[in-house]
Amino acid sequence: MNRLISSGYQSRMSSRSVRERLGLALAFVAFVLVVACQPTNFKPIEASTNQNLYEASLRAEKKGWWSLAAKGFEQLTFQLPARDPLLPLAFYHLGVAHENQDEFILAAQAYSRVPENFPEDTLAALATFKAGICYSNLWKRPDLDPDYGTTAISTFQSFLAAYPDSPLHDSAQKEVDHLKDMFAQKNVETADLYAKQHAWDSSIIYYKYVVVTYPETPSLKHALLGLVKAYRAIAYRDDANDACAQLREKYGKDRDVRYTCGEAPAPKADSLATKPAPPAAPAKP
Repeated sequence: MNRLISSGYQSRMSSRSVRERLGLALAFVAFVLVVACQPTNFKPIEASTNQNLYEASLRAEKKGWWSLAAKGFEQLTFQLPARDPLLPLAFYHLGVAHENQDEFILAAQAYSRVPENFPEDTLAALATFKAGICYSNLWKRPDLDPDYGTTAISTFQSFLAAYPDSPLHDSAQKEVDHLKDMFAQKNVETADLYAKQHAWDSSIIYYKYVVVTYPETPSLKHALLGLVKAYRAIAYRDDANDACAQLREKYGKDRDVRYTCGEAPAPKADSLATKPAPPAAPAKP
């Protein structure tokens, strides 16, 4: 009786093993067929193992066949065991393939799986940084919805906290500084709109937010000058004087500051019409 039960169990396990191997083989054959259609002599070897599927996907990546590489690496993320050493590599390279197709949300999600599931892996730091880059690429201008900018800053700050000795530390800090400046610009632009409508109280809220939250950004001077104008418009002389004191402390020799705060004649018309160019975004690694 026991032998019959054991035999039946082994038979079921054997059938299950055969089905799994057959499924993997079919998936790889489909992958190879797609590769064979590519307009080059690239010919991945026939195989039915995860290792060979990974190697074929990696070769597709090196050839720049991003869509094909993404399909292969994505298949691996579904069928590799949870602790397989190939899994963090598959997630990372899936991110690379999506990023090179400008599929930044998918890329960021793939990169993020590395530190989430394999925080001790050697790729965790790089994957976190590249996830931040992808989220940053989704927020190009201050006037756009800043949700991805918020996520980008959070991702870079997590990177800086988790990997303080990474060689990418300075690059991540530059990305944070650039994103903060974009947020400051966004709030200044909103304050300016309120000021044009003489909605002084609302403009003051946004200018003050920039002064308090982003004091190290190039937008600080603009915000303080806006505060001086708004406070004077509602006859808050003491507050206007306080804003001027901050301006003198940080930009004492600036002609616009000296004029606004009553220490110099009005600048020439052409100097008022020409605004300084915004700082260039840091180069992407």
